Amino acid sequence: MNGAQALIESLLQEQVEHIFGYAGATICPVVDVLREHPEIGYTLVRNEQNAGHMASGYARISGKVGVCMVTSGPGATNLITGIATAYMDSIPMVAITGQVPSHLLGRDIFQEVDITGAVAPFSKHSYLVKDANHIPAVVKEAFHIASTGRPGPVLIDIPIDVQQQELKGKFHYPEQVNIRGYKPSVKGNELQIKRVVEAIGRAKQPLICAGGGVWLAHAKEELLQLAERCSIPVVKTMMGISIMPTDHPLNMGMIGAHGNHCANKALAKADLLIMVGTRAADRAVLDPREIQRRMATIHIDVDPAEIGKNMQAAIPLVGDVKVILNQILERDIPAPDSAAWLECLKDYRKAELSRVFPQREGYVFPGTLLRHLGRKLNDDAIVCVDVGQNQIFTCKYLPQKNGRLLTSGGLGTMGYALPAAVGAKVADRKRQTLAICGDGSFQMAMNELSAVKTEGMDLKILLFCNQTLGLVHQIQRTAPYHGTFGVDLDGSPDFHTIAAAYGVPSLQLDDESEMDQVLDQFLSAPGSCLLVCRVHPDVTTND
Repeated sequence: MNGAQALIESLLQEQVEHIFGYAGATICPVVDVLREHPEIGYTLVRNEQNAGHMASGYARISGKVGVCMVTSGPGATNLITGIATAYMDSIPMVAITGQVPSHLLGRDIFQEVDITGAVAPFSKHSYLVKDANHIPAVVKEAFHIASTGRPGPVLIDIPIDVQQQELKGKFHYPEQVNIRGYKPSVKGNELQIKRVVEAIGRAKQPLICAGGGVWLAHAKEELLQLAERCSIPVVKTMMGISIMPTDHPLNMGMIGAHGNHCANKALAKADLLIMVGTRAADRAVLDPREIQRRMATIHIDVDPAEIGKNMQAAIPLVGDVKVILNQILERDIPAPDSAAWLECLKDYRKAELSRVFPQREGYVFPGTLLRHLGRKLNDDAIVCVDVGQNQIFTCKYLPQKNGRLLTSGGLGTMGYALPAAVGAKVADRKRQTLAICGDGSFQMAMNELSAVKTEGMDLKILLFCNQTLGLVHQIQRTAPYHGTFGVDLDGSPDFHTIAAAYGVPSLQLDDESEMDQVLDQFLSAPGSCLLVCRVHPDVTTND
């Protein structure tokens, strides 16, 4: 058995079912072995960055580690954005890269790049394998690191000669991992648990802030149980949007600079903030010092580095979110007297959900369309949304049921939605899946319609077309800037023609009176479909 065979056998031991990749000379030995294993599916991307995004979408829906594989040099450097995106959103991923022969490393030969050094700032760990006999142990460690503690991407770089090297003995895959210095906390400190329970009992206006860490810990049910048992309203960061249905009485929406008015009002008036699986970054919490001054805070997170990094917590709790929430729920929690608090917030939320959006003849307002769309989606639908105005509108106004909303919340990577939706669809073919893009972000990834076509996917793509980079256009029209520049998407293609070239049918919507009819046609179309919605370029997320 050689190194390439050992790698594929190790992936089989980890129950890997799919790889997203782009082959090249230095990864050919592995690809040659992979062709003999049809039990591992393979999606050929059209740009290596999208292999990372597809692996991300796959991981977030399957609950498994996503796997992507590319060649050396530009293949590896193109993958960097996908790795950084996964790192910022704590997505479990193993990225495998081919490398030039080990005896030529450091000589700047054709397609050589120090990819382990390049990704060091935004990966959990990386390996440069110099002996094929180490491959099983490296793979075992990589999957363990990627999926435990705070999840994240791990890179394995394998020179081509190591892939071809024969193992000295029989293949042996380790049963356990013991990495010195890597022992993620799981269970919360019992004294701190007691303090949390007491703080909840004393509060009059408690508030839970749920982030993406709740999804990563598979702790949605535990969080809902805590909120409902203690009648605590819940706000979410962008990464935690779909944790609760929009019509849940305790759901107050998304906080932050681009969040819902009701959610921000709740944050402004709370006397106890319970942060669960969130790092309280600048987009969600504008002034952490002001919150610290006004209220007590509890911060629950698996990563000790996040506790106190952006906001000091009165009661910090480090460990697995699911385990800690169960520890809290096992206690006799005195229900806080928050009836008046809930009544106050109910009026804010009602006003938010009944808001009337502006209208322009010949155009569609995103909030109106998203409100209608959300009501028509299946209960467990997957929605992958890109970055820019389309992201903000979707997170604020798309009604959530019991599905999942995926987006690039940390790095804010344009071009994320379409490849992530492909990965999500590979993870669960039966679930209704939708990608929402702007015409700027769509043009960064529209070549991945090839994967949609090749895989015969039933994937719906909603495209907001305003012929400009909407969010930058919006920013440039406010002080201290002096007007728009470099944001007009002149020369954009006819998206219907592009879709047709890939064999994907398309629809057009520029009249709100036809909205329900067109949406029904869009969602019921057999296979994939593109819906192009005309949006006025001057529309802002504040309208």
